[in-house]
Amino acid sequence: MRCKHVKVLVVDDEKLIRNVVKEYLTLEGIEVDEASDGDEAIALTMNQTYDLIVMDVMMPHKDGFSTVKEIKKTQEVPVIMLSARGEEYDKLIGFDLGIDDYVTKPFSPKELVARIKAVTKRERKSQEKITLGELVIDDSAHEVRIQNQVIDLTPKEYDLLNYFVSNNHIALSREQLLSRIWGYDFYGDDRTVDTHVKTLRHQLGEYGKCIKTIRKVGYKFDYE
Repeated sequence: MRCKHVKVLVVDDEKLIRNVVKEYLTLEGIEVDEASDGDEAIALTMNQTYDLIVMDVMMPHKDGFSTVKEIKKTQEVPVIMLSARGEEYDKLIGFDLGIDDYVTKPFSPKELVARIKAVTKRERKSQEKITLGELVIDDSAHEVRIQNQVIDLTPKEYDLLNYFVSNNHIALSREQLLSRIWGYDFYGDDRTVDTHVKTLRHQLGEYGKCIKTIRKVGYKFDYE
């Protein structure tokens, strides 16, 4: 299914990467603008609004983090960071800036497109109902129903389910789940994620089977 009326800004000093990402996004019906450095990206966002920005971390003159910080002063926009480095320090900085996702180079263009679609869909689904068969997530009422019966979830279980569903078919690491649901200021370990997933699966009954364990990675929500 093509994304409709979505405009993305791709910021990377490597033209080849910009070309590849643009080609894949264009095939999905996504409008794409390009910037080769941070200053160019900031200039574009001063005059245009984007549904999402794909931002490289390592660029000459102004790095991706500094660029995002400047952009967010005038425009609140979802951001996916690209980096050749996968150190936790980079991710800490990124999530502190409100980055929505983090993709390490080299990456699969198809995976990047899936993550872009997931983030933009999540933004547009805010305050709406998500229906998966007889499972309904009603964001406006902040409740989950199965066969019209309200399921008693804790706030963290609710947020976890929402994040899983918004990233349907995408593998999520325990680190990602901790950072997005609990925040990096959480003093605990990834067993917290496992405990909540186990309880959530039980609460969801048959729909709990949609939460798949990905060995040595984390979890993936699979609903066809």
